[in-house]
Amino acid sequence: MRGRLLLVLLVTSVLVVTALAWPLLVSTAAERTTKLENDRNDTLDWFAALAQQATLDRSYTDVAVEVHHYHELYGDSVVVVDSNKVPIAQEGMSAADPDVAAAIAHALKNQPVTSIGGDLRPWSSDPILLTRPIGIETQVNGAVVLRSSVRDAAADITMTWLTILLIALAGTVGCALLALWLARWVLRPLAELERGVLAVAAGQRDARIDKRHGPPELRVLANSFNRMSEVVAESAAQQRRLVADASHELRSPIARLRLPVDSLAEHVTNGGHEAYGRIVAEMEELESLSSSLLVLANADRIAAELATGAGADGGVNDSCDAMELVVERREAWLPAARHAGIRLDGPDSALPVRLNCPEIELKQILDVGIDNAIRYAGAGSHVRLECSAASGRGRVAIVDDGPGLSPQELPKATTRFWRSRRHHTESGSGLGLAIADRLVTARGGTLAVRANNPRGLVVECILPLARR
Repeated sequence: MRGRLLLVLLVTSVLVVTALAWPLLVSTAAERTTKLENDRNDTLDWFAALAQQATLDRSYTDVAVEVHHYHELYGDSVVVVDSNKVPIAQEGMSAADPDVAAAIAHALKNQPVTSIGGDLRPWSSDPILLTRPIGIETQVNGAVVLRSSVRDAAADITMTWLTILLIALAGTVGCALLALWLARWVLRPLAELERGVLAVAAGQRDARIDKRHGPPELRVLANSFNRMSEVVAESAAQQRRLVADASHELRSPIARLRLPVDSLAEHVTNGGHEAYGRIVAEMEELESLSSSLLVLANADRIAAELATGAGADGGVNDSCDAMELVVERREAWLPAARHAGIRLDGPDSALPVRLNCPEIELKQILDVGIDNAIRYAGAGSHVRLECSAASGRGRVAIVDDGPGLSPQELPKATTRFWRSRRHHTESGSGLGLAIADRLVTARGGTLAVRANNPRGLVVECILPLARR
């Protein structure tokens, strides 16, 4: 938009300056041409009057002397002839020249040439040829022919045109600077608004834009955006507080309920074991859901702080060695994997991969992926942990060869509270991958859940490498 607006303003400025400069150029050239014509016609009139007097006196000496002096002084060529085309005086050209002879013939017919025939230009170079008959009224006693150079006039026109063009250029530059300022004045609020919208889209709920610049209409729009951003930020904060408070408040009654339920275990009769087992399973699911909601609220808080720049200190606490943590989590989950009949392998390499992610968050992401793989891959499956780095990005993946997910289910894997239909009967909240995705994206990374080849599932986390 900035380029289009500048183009329109600059083209308009150039057209306006051209519309003002061109008539001025033409008028100055016409004025200088008229001045040259008037000067040379006055000279012709003077020579014609002098030759008429010489004809009456029968003495042409003064005419010849004046023609000679004029030629030496101004450099113009002059020919004066009588009615029989006999030269009375000539300097710089001859009456026998074809163009001079033709001009003399027209003048003797009382058809003088008093005009150049067009305005001069800076590039004009051909001399002009003007004539005047000698005599009174219709009686023609001879003719005067003047050939004059236009170099001085063309030079004057050139200097005038250069001055005008320099002024026009300065005006164009001034208009361009004005266009740049005007475009910046108009578009700066729009750029601020775009920055604010992108910030809100990136998760920075309390984005604000400067409302002191630009046209009044855009300042009103900026003020409206700031109010909207405040409402959105407050709404998002209230939602986070609601989830955190609700999950926190649920923990106490669930704990109080869990205590009598556990105490009833010794008093359950044989016929009530099934019902008691369902109650215990529901209690465990409630506990898991409450804990997951609290973790999700914390993940949203971290993401909001990172979006506003308040959650990263740029130090060692914001980075960790992913390779070391992958090996450590493999050892921690190895007993559970063996109990489930799953082979859990670590990465082949041991080279450090330092990611731009705190250890506690990456640990949580790895635990979610490993827990899902052990829980859903099935006995006899193989789960492999991978860790590598390339092109400024680090990769951590949990790869299994279990049943995986269908193509229709893969895009929903990171949706909150979503669970595959095949696993509805099993415990879980459906928030694990959603929490991991929130933590990864908050750190500028991506979490992908895709099918493994030939079968199984890959949970892949890509994060920027930590700056040294």
